[in-house]
Amino acid sequence: MDEKMNVLFVVIESHWWLASLGFILFHILRQVLFIPVVIICIAGGALFGGVIGSIYSVAGLTLSSLFFYFLYQQFPGIFGKILRMKERLFGNRANFSVGQITVMRLIPFIHFHLLSLCLIETTKSFSHYAKASLLTNIPLAIIYTVFGQFITEFSPTAMLAVLIGLLILMLVMRQKVVVMKWEQFFHKEKQYKRG
Repeated sequence: MDEKMNVLFVVIESHWWLASLGFILFHILRQVLFIPVVIICIAGGALFGGVIGSIYSVAGLTLSSLFFYFLYQQFPGIFGKILRMKERLFGNRANFSVGQITVMRLIPFIHFHLLSLCLIETTKSFSHYAKASLLTNIPLAIIYTVFGQFITEFSPTAMLAVLIGLLILMLVMRQKVVVMKWEQFFHKEKQYKRG
């Protein structure tokens, strides 16, 4: 196993540009292969180091988010499953701030593109989405690339403490205003009158 890792490092060092481009493009391919974001970021830290691996992961995750945006704009019907997942998990009135989405991206078991969909609904234009996507991907890439190896070695108690801390941080950063559409308000009121 040690020999295989040494060969891999030699190939990366001798073909640095090709390995870098391949790693960034692998972030886009990751969604087709159903590989979690966390694993790719950890691998980036192991292969390229914390700083360079973080930069490559931010670039790859942002490209993946932009690719998702264009797919969603072209084929919104295909993403019905993600929309149903969003409504089931968060309800149809959930409106998250960019800060909340940033914190939720750090939680490994929340679907990456589900949060991208929430970001599309939060932002008003492509440029705003692109900027918000970049900002929400930076902490994710840095934490899992630099500290990802340590997180996997946490005890269950420490991992529970980290998750509780992230949930508290998400609640603190929530939007303070709930916007309800006219139809939603009167739809709920009609249900109460019938009952």
